[in-house]
Amino acid sequence: MDEFLTYLPGILLAYSAFLLAIASPGPNILAVIGTSMSVGRGSGMALAMGVATGSFTWAVLTVVGLSALLAAYASVLVVIKIFGGLYLLWLAWKSFKSAASAHDIEARELAGGRRTPMGYAMRGYTIQMTNPKAALAWIAIISLGLQQGAPLWVGAVIVLGTFILSVGIHLMYAVAFSTPIMVRIYGRARRYIQAALGTFFALAGLRLLTSRN
Repeated sequence: MDEFLTYLPGILLAYSAFLLAIASPGPNILAVIGTSMSVGRGSGMALAMGVATGSFTWAVLTVVGLSALLAAYASVLVVIKIFGGLYLLWLAWKSFKSAASAHDIEARELAGGRRTPMGYAMRGYTIQMTNPKAALAWIAIISLGLQQGAPLWVGAVIVLGTFILSVGIHLMYAVAFSTPIMVRIYGRARRYIQAALGTFFALAGLRLLTSRN
């Protein structure tokens, strides 16, 4: 129990970073929203599951890669945390810039015509896996949860927890944004959400840069 409590703050911080990251629509979220609005809730949910599966894949690859790297070179954790901290500060700047912008989100139907549910799921997986920012984001997220000498179960808990959150939230987007009114409601709250994201990312980035563990 003492060991679990030692790593719990980092795990919760990683969860928080992940939650707030997907609160700001990127290409994957906009694809889910656009598909739900233009094609239907079922297709949007299939696309959402593909995106969530891609997110899980990135999480696994990041944890395995970082764990292997740290096992060989323990001191590299400092470099990873510096990189993660700088990336989070960059996300903070992007969020504050978005909050100051007057543009609302633009959700459109995917190009290439209508697909089967499996086709939408595969398309969602492809969107997530070919997004270069996903790899950078996962390095930052995992860095928040890892400490020097952290056991393997810490990475496993982060991966499984974020996968459950990813499935639930992406499906929620698909269901909620199957009606245009939700896009308008989100658009009105967008600036406040982006400002809150910017604040969190700035604090999380500074925490990584000043962390000694």
